[in-house]
Amino acid sequence: MTTTLTYIKAWQKALKAEIQHLKKEGSTRYLMLNGRLLSKKNSYIYFFDSPSSIKVPVGSMVRIEWGKKLADGRILSSEGKSIIIEVNENLGTVLSESYLLYDPWELLDQLFQRLEDMKESKQKRGRVKKLMDPSMPAIHPADKIKSNVHELILRSKYNPVTFVWGPPGTGKTYTLARVIANKYVKEQRVLVLSHSNQAVDVLMAEVSLFVEKKGHLREGDLLRYGSQAGEAIQNRPFLTASHLIEKHHTNLAENKETLLEERRFIKLDLAKSYSKRDSNRLLEIEKKLTAVLEKVRQKELEFLKEAKIVGTTLAKAASDPAIYEKDFDLVVLDEASMAYIPQAAFAVALAKRAIICGDFKQLPPIAAARHPLVSEWLREDIFHQSGVSDWVTEGKLHPHLFLLKEQRRMHPDISSFTNRFIYHALVGNHRSVLKSRLEISKRMPFKESASILLDTSGAGSFCMKDRVSNSRMNVWHLLLSVQLIHEAYLGGMKSIGYVTPYRAQAMLLEQLLDELLGDQIHDADIIAATVHRFQGSERDMMIFDTVDSYPQDRAGMLLIGKESERLLNVAITRTKGKFIHLCDFGFVRNHVYQNKIWRKLAEHQRTEGKAFGPSKVGAWIKNQHQGLQWMHARKLERVREDIAGATKAITVSIPTGGSLSDEWIDILNRRGKRVVLTLLASEQVGDLSEAIQISDPLPFPFIIIDNQLIWLGLPVEANIRAFPPFIAARAESNQLINLLSSYING
Repeated sequence: MTTTLTYIKAWQKALKAEIQHLKKEGSTRYLMLNGRLLSKKNSYIYFFDSPSSIKVPVGSMVRIEWGKKLADGRILSSEGKSIIIEVNENLGTVLSESYLLYDPWELLDQLFQRLEDMKESKQKRGRVKKLMDPSMPAIHPADKIKSNVHELILRSKYNPVTFVWGPPGTGKTYTLARVIANKYVKEQRVLVLSHSNQAVDVLMAEVSLFVEKKGHLREGDLLRYGSQAGEAIQNRPFLTASHLIEKHHTNLAENKETLLEERRFIKLDLAKSYSKRDSNRLLEIEKKLTAVLEKVRQKELEFLKEAKIVGTTLAKAASDPAIYEKDFDLVVLDEASMAYIPQAAFAVALAKRAIICGDFKQLPPIAAARHPLVSEWLREDIFHQSGVSDWVTEGKLHPHLFLLKEQRRMHPDISSFTNRFIYHALVGNHRSVLKSRLEISKRMPFKESASILLDTSGAGSFCMKDRVSNSRMNVWHLLLSVQLIHEAYLGGMKSIGYVTPYRAQAMLLEQLLDELLGDQIHDADIIAATVHRFQGSERDMMIFDTVDSYPQDRAGMLLIGKESERLLNVAITRTKGKFIHLCDFGFVRNHVYQNKIWRKLAEHQRTEGKAFGPSKVGAWIKNQHQGLQWMHARKLERVREDIAGATKAITVSIPTGGSLSDEWIDILNRRGKRVVLTLLASEQVGDLSEAIQISDPLPFPFIIIDNQLIWLGLPVEANIRAFPPFIAARAESNQLINLLSSYING
């Protein structure tokens, strides 16, 4: 049996490998301008401007790169677009342009040190052993359980480690908050941890609301520790140390704000023009501010000592002795499936009891280094490596796994897939969820439907690869997605998410939305991003664009690889009332095995009768946008007008195997005399007068007119994978034209 010391040594090796990788490849680079030497006594202190905000914590170790030289330094002040850095060598009086390199490995190094400390503590190692080998019998009194919340209270009272499996929408925050409140009422100290600030904020806010409602809340008992508080905590400011300082140490708070404001003004003056007087004054203020911030820090530590419930991030806990040198009655690790296993072990070591909450069916932690120990310990979650999830595969629940069984987020037509194929029928729908999501499903697009497969089979070969990153893009899917969002917004939908496995596609969609719908959708909450950004959030409507299609000869690993089930699960389960799966089902049927979750999803939606193909475009598009219009590709009146009205240039793409009809040759030959015609074709396609031919076509047909207008899907004869009824899209999009032009001019 593996000993805890063996685990710790393996984790440290994994962290070292990741740190080495980040040191070599992972630095974040910030451009710095107008560097000026402020002081050169014991060290050299420099002031820099930056074109954008530099978000690097004060005290962080950094490097300055200018030319081919590098110097180590430390952040003294980072505020807005100005920064002060201390270095040990003279970089010169003025640095017109340089770069700040910040390495995120510092946080991993601190975790490494906490593991080193753990080696010396038998008690901490004992707690970690129970996490990694939870084979001890569950001793909570099962016969006394009254409710879900009560069961978790009992489990966390009697058992050293309780794993909580919280599938999306099953009330994880609600349940954890009430368990924490129970411990609070019993005068126990609880530490709330997560890898993200948002998760800590949301859980701490929920705890405070519940305790306040019950009339038990005492000022200072609940403390959100750290400086990155988000919206949830901004609405509950009394949870922060800064609020307590403002209330009980008014002079100290005012002194701090006065110095900060004065520093801002001097930095603005220095950014305009350098003066020795301002330089000396800034250093003087920095010295005073350091003293004041130390007093503030001491007050924060006093509040921390008195608090009963403390919430902070895993990174803060591992770097701050005020947390990691203390012992708590209970630690609650939220979103544990996204935490490194050494982080989970560190968390468990801080308390007598532990609740480890997450969903091992969602995305695992992210690590960059290619190393077997990194793959084993930093890219997999604690549920898998402790063996807890293995029981689920066998159709059972581990004795220390507590499952939240009823989801309240998704319309039942959406959750029917995940409940069955992802969660093995262990999760069901709460009786209220259909009624609460019915209004969303009734809206456009696809009125009265909640789960839709928008099948692009037979539309053509529109999938291509980004020239730099190799990330996939699909221009046909992009325009369909813009149309879906347009329809949804006009139908009253304001909470919309667009998710895709491919970064290039997400970035292009974001640009197209801004270009085509920007003025229209300014009051809506619309996000276009890759799947990782959506974990932990939710939207009324989600579009899942899988992108993959012809002429690619295989599906991407993001959709069929080892983590594909988790990725698809996150994409689906962000949705409340309407889920639209944008997919080339013909490509899936021909290139994806039946046991893959992506194919199961597409087939499930087709079986349920919610599939819409290109032939039904006219049925669901109700609102044509001025900048994006859809029409039958055999009706050429509008494109004929656009070509006749061209004044400068026309570019026509004819993929290999495609052709031009006599009618199209006539239309193009009737263009204006001064209009330059460029033909992208590998073969001669007809008698076109004065055409410039480039023999490196793209895999789909399009027409670009005067670099202002693009027709996608025309000419029809060139759309070799298209089937009737043929559809074309007309878009006034500089973004799309620039993208395709970059491939033409490559």
